[in-house]
Amino acid sequence: MPVFAYRGRTRTGQLVAGQMEANTQEAVVAQLRQERVMATSVKPKPKPIQLKIPGFSGKVKDKELAVFTRQIATMIDAGLPLVQCIEVLAAQQSNKQLRKVLTEIRENLEGGSTFAAALKRHPTIFTPLYANMVEAGEAGGLLDTVLTRLAAYIEKAMNLRRKVKGALIYPATIMTVAIAVVIFLLVFVIPTFKSLFQGFGAALPLPTQIVLELSRLVRQHLLTVIGLLVMAVLSLRFYYRTEKGKRVIDGILLWAPVLGELIRKVSVAKFTRTLGTLVSSGVPILDGLDITAKTAGNKVVEEAVLKTRSSIAEGKTIAEPLKASGVFPPMVVQMISVGEQTGSLDSMLAKIADFYDAEVDQAVSNLTALLEPMLMVFLGVVVGGVIIAMYLPIFKLVSVVGR
Repeated sequence: MPVFAYRGRTRTGQLVAGQMEANTQEAVVAQLRQERVMATSVKPKPKPIQLKIPGFSGKVKDKELAVFTRQIATMIDAGLPLVQCIEVLAAQQSNKQLRKVLTEIRENLEGGSTFAAALKRHPTIFTPLYANMVEAGEAGGLLDTVLTRLAAYIEKAMNLRRKVKGALIYPATIMTVAIAVVIFLLVFVIPTFKSLFQGFGAALPLPTQIVLELSRLVRQHLLTVIGLLVMAVLSLRFYYRTEKGKRVIDGILLWAPVLGELIRKVSVAKFTRTLGTLVSSGVPILDGLDITAKTAGNKVVEEAVLKTRSSIAEGKTIAEPLKASGVFPPMVVQMISVGEQTGSLDSMLAKIADFYDAEVDQAVSNLTALLEPMLMVFLGVVVGGVIIAMYLPIFKLVSVVGR
């Protein structure tokens, strides 16, 4: 997101200056107006030329954000002024990017800005969910409580992502290694056998002929195949960035066997955890659903949540449109309906999220247990098949000589 340098005056005539991340200059002016600052100059800040080194990009990790959030919640609960909390935490930050942002936030606070407004100037670090919860906490005088909930939410979201990544990394690694081994055999090992078989003077078994021909094709067209694969991946990524592509691919993933069940449970856990955290922190339900939809991570789920928001704006309940979407399990819809009727929607959403966190654990275990034998069979058939095909002529020769 572009960064703009601005200057302006407060209602008391005090000069203020700073930087803000926004899509346009008009957005900066509008944000300053909300903070009761009359903008006198708003200019795009030129981007400095930086050397990007892998692992040292300056990105703020979720773990660092969770630690910062929990620390500032503890300090505010202890009675320290907010500006002093930010100043202390900025001084002890090892992440240069986060230290720089916290310094700017402290300057904004000293200039009369609210904490939420200062956070909204850095949307790449502090998401709309984060900023809106802080805004609700400031308005209700429960900033320390809201920040504690935010820290817990970030930590649980991290654990959820870690579980899913752990389930997918193992089979992806095995498949990558298997493909690399097969390519190595076809390019470097099989040609050696081919020169050996040429002196046999007899017809080779069919499996051996197939492997030799496959080896020839791979050696002659390996770069072409790699180029086609890269083009296919890039085309798929480009298609996924479109609205239609995202809807189609996310729909396929959501209804896919085994993997789709895992994605569905992750989506339900994320939806209920996010909405429950927002509602319990005092964020209006319509704003909460809008934020939850944007952080859904799945286009089908996002559209279902947005339809729910539209229905609520028309006076309907949350449960009705969720049931009509067909995305959320009946048990989830029923529990949300009970939460609405009893006035305990936030606690009910938290219970659903805890339940589905455990369901995600079970789904990950089931996926791993199912994939392990399938991967073993794949390795045995592909790698073992290539090796056996190469030794078949040798076995045939030994049997002929033995006679």
